[in-house]
Amino acid sequence: MVEDDDEARAALRIWLEREGFAVCTSPCGRQALAVPASGLDAVVLDFGLPDVDGFDVLRRLRATAPRLPVIMLTGQGSVEHAVEAMKRGAFHYVTKPVALDELARVLREAVAIRRRPQQVRRAGPSPSAALEADPTTALVGPSEAMARVRGLIHKLGRASEATVLVTGESGTGKDLAARALHAVSARAGRRLTNVTCTALPTTLLESELFGHERGAFTDAKARHRGLLEQAAGGTIFLDEIGDMDPSLQAKLLRVLEDKRYRRVGGTEDLWADVRVVAATHVDLPAAVREGRFREDLYYRLAVLVLPMPALRERPQDVPALVRSFLERHAADGDEIPRVTDDALRTMMAHDWPGNVRELRNVIERAVVLCEDGIIDVDDLELLRPPTSHGVAELSLPTGGIDIRRLERELLLQALERTRGNVTRAARLLGMSRDQVRYRIQKLSQPDVAVGSSS
Repeated sequence: MVEDDDEARAALRIWLEREGFAVCTSPCGRQALAVPASGLDAVVLDFGLPDVDGFDVLRRLRATAPRLPVIMLTGQGSVEHAVEAMKRGAFHYVTKPVALDELARVLREAVAIRRRPQQVRRAGPSPSAALEADPTTALVGPSEAMARVRGLIHKLGRASEATVLVTGESGTGKDLAARALHAVSARAGRRLTNVTCTALPTTLLESELFGHERGAFTDAKARHRGLLEQAAGGTIFLDEIGDMDPSLQAKLLRVLEDKRYRRVGGTEDLWADVRVVAATHVDLPAAVREGRFREDLYYRLAVLVLPMPALRERPQDVPALVRSFLERHAADGDEIPRVTDDALRTMMAHDWPGNVRELRNVIERAVVLCEDGIIDVDDLELLRPPTSHGVAELSLPTGGIDIRRLERELLLQALERTRGNVTRAARLLGMSRDQVRYRIQKLSQPDVAVGSSS
């Protein structure tokens, strides 16, 4: 650990040693560089040193020990430092005052990766190795918001019987949070079953979730074990639960309260030995007020809530996320493209209405479009300047437009983004479900096909 403040250095050393780390400290950069890197698992490096610039120490450490994780400390939580630290290969970036639990978590991750050198391809953490060290590291970002999320997952994970409700906008990583909750729980050795509540019609979802007896309906030619039964001993993740049909909500409530359910067409009670993790982007209290969601089910789900922050609320996490996505690209043996400062600043300033999922798509596209292994602003084609209302400014072209073609294109994009779910597509377009269904029928007619000039 390289820290020039004597009091802070002593306090951090005492605390880290209590956490089980063997700590070597230095008050300056030159003394730190004299320590053989081969005997170190990680370096905690302060930016503000009395003799050598922190970036210079980082550069020399990267040159002599490229696989040695370096965690940068700074009291200046600026965009410039975050951009530069990630660009120069810092493993992590922590601002002062230091959150001790977060620093210990990052150090454990760094040590685990350092001791698996064959899994580290280049500077920075290997996603697979990091996940083995700590399942919450898939939730990338040095911000306080993500540190709270990771800490809460570890706490909630210990309550392996308790239901957890994961909330947040689409694309914030609610599925990753569910996987991490399962991975840190006592049920980690058993199955994690994912169920998207909007992927199937209500009747099929009921049969898939609870199972059915032979003869329960026309095509039920044999008994079917539902996902609740198949997931026995493990965790079941109910995604998009805010869109679940009210008829199923009552049956789910019984599972949560009594741990019992019946197959469709059955008379025998079955024991639900599963932990339920649910997720939604829907405002459930509003849905309760509107009568679209059962109040008793909401209160049963909301005992333990894990809110996932939007990416626009934590722009300092963008460099780490970009690096993580590029590392995954490099896992196939390709070189990691370099991201220019302008491109990184542009991404950090963007509003990201699609959150982390949108950022991942931007990076995947930029990797393909960039030239000479350099991602610049021009390669970020998916970015659109947000307005104060989150809607791009529109203007009528001089030559006019084909409004029916535009309507068709927007409808197709909404359906593609929601994987054909009419309810969610309607929400994106600001319409009712019936309005969207009407337009699907209308726009599928030959006289308004794409390219029509009439």
